[in-house]
Amino acid sequence: MGHVEAAHVRYDLPDGRVLLDDISFRVGEGEAAALVGANGAGKTTLLRLVAGDLKPAEGIVTVSGGLGVMPQFVGSVRDERSVRDLLVSVAPPRIRTAALAVDAAELAVMTADDEPAQLAYAQALADWAEVRGYEAETLWDMCTMAALGVPYERAQWRQVRTLSGGEQKRLVLEALLRGGDQVLLLDEPDNYLDVPGKRWLEERLRETAKTVLFVSHDRELLARSARKIISVEPGPAGSDVWVHGGGFGTYHEARERRFERFEELRRRWDEQRARLKRLVADLRQYAARSDEMASRYKAAQTRLRKFEEAGPPQEPPRKQNIRMRLRGGRTGVRAFTCAGLELTGLMRPFDLEVFYGERVAVLGANGSGKSHFLRLLAGEDVAHTGAWKTGARVVPGHFAQTHAHPELLGRTLLDILWTEHALDRGAATSALRRYEMDRQAQQPFDRLSGGQQARFQILLLELGGATALLLDEPTDNLDLESAEALQEGLEAYEGTVLAVTHDRWFARSFDRYLLFGADGVVREVPEPVWDEDRVARDR
Repeated sequence: MGHVEAAHVRYDLPDGRVLLDDISFRVGEGEAAALVGANGAGKTTLLRLVAGDLKPAEGIVTVSGGLGVMPQFVGSVRDERSVRDLLVSVAPPRIRTAALAVDAAELAVMTADDEPAQLAYAQALADWAEVRGYEAETLWDMCTMAALGVPYERAQWRQVRTLSGGEQKRLVLEALLRGGDQVLLLDEPDNYLDVPGKRWLEERLRETAKTVLFVSHDRELLARSARKIISVEPGPAGSDVWVHGGGFGTYHEARERRFERFEELRRRWDEQRARLKRLVADLRQYAARSDEMASRYKAAQTRLRKFEEAGPPQEPPRKQNIRMRLRGGRTGVRAFTCAGLELTGLMRPFDLEVFYGERVAVLGANGSGKSHFLRLLAGEDVAHTGAWKTGARVVPGHFAQTHAHPELLGRTLLDILWTEHALDRGAATSALRRYEMDRQAQQPFDRLSGGQQARFQILLLELGGATALLLDEPTDNLDLESAEALQEGLEAYEGTVLAVTHDRWFARSFDRYLLFGADGVVREVPEPVWDEDRVARDR
């Protein structure tokens, strides 16, 4: 069994600003605790401090039991790594070291097949056996069968970029949850998972005996799996944390009461200070008339000075105030029309009409063609047969799930808003402030957190004047308050919305539901459906 504990941790950014200040919390043996908070507040940094990737400026982090880590990038791997490479990267250090040695020895034998190379290869294999590498391969076989449906022997050299984001996530989660590490750090483990995958994760988090600290913005998963909420709260001197010992169901109410207590303490402090100042002012008038009044006057001055030196109560955390102004505009009655449309190899031909002002949630398992469908409607080159067209005055605005915008890489937010939307510095800063991103104005797009990139994409859609929004998993990386702001923005939006989503909370706000089935059939359903077998039985 293991635990995680942070005591009075401070972490400074390279520019000297304090990101995390006086962080203290504990996750006990067998607990599943969720780390929540605003995008950019420091959740991923805090996980990296616990993992030992970063060192705190002050304070101590302790972890007992082996530590397994799922980084945030899992799900968006697009490089040349193989399935074996990915599994090795999340294995215990002794397995990683031995695996790298075997790889190096194999390459040496292939390059120069001489006696020293063969001896080194034999030693590497012996070391691999010594650290129980073959047992690890047996475990990985169970993982590839569960996540990919094929044995490890067949899957190990497959490139990870050929897997969907959900398959990448499921594979790493299987390895960590089945492995021997007793403490798991999971950075947004639910991203890219479809709803059956999310439900599987919820069940595993509830039943595991491991100690788990995870970051998530999925409100259903938080409600079903987190036994403790560790809330990262931005403040004047850097973020600190507040620990809510209950589940997510009582988190919002408890947090509001906490803010009210801050306000009450400050009100009382201000009132007491005002009383002391009035007392000093009143006694000043009589101090010259008698020694007794002069003594009382000096005593009152001392009380006021000490009171002010002690300072006011702790400043409350800063509440986010995100205001999305998605305007849209009037279009033709039919926003999108599809006739006999088939995305090559992904689905059977289907017909569809989407009318102005409708909110259509696109549901279905990973790999069923949902994202390709949105990309096609956005005007991208997607292989298909059949016909589709946009209605009059329909201007599509596409939100990419992977945040893949090569044209934005290396460019600051101010530069993008000036170049693409002709906003001067003042107007750009004002727009960023509405999205709680004015502090990131000089940061390049690719250095933002995933949630900040998502927020900035929505701002670009707002400024671009889109009359039809094509949103691919828009809430995946958004913090809780941003997701709620997006829902409010969409309610006021005068246009058409099609959104691919596995966010059960978010899906309930739509009025039409299009299900892309694993059998290739695209059908409309009357409510959000996550169990395709039930749909088939009902039909």
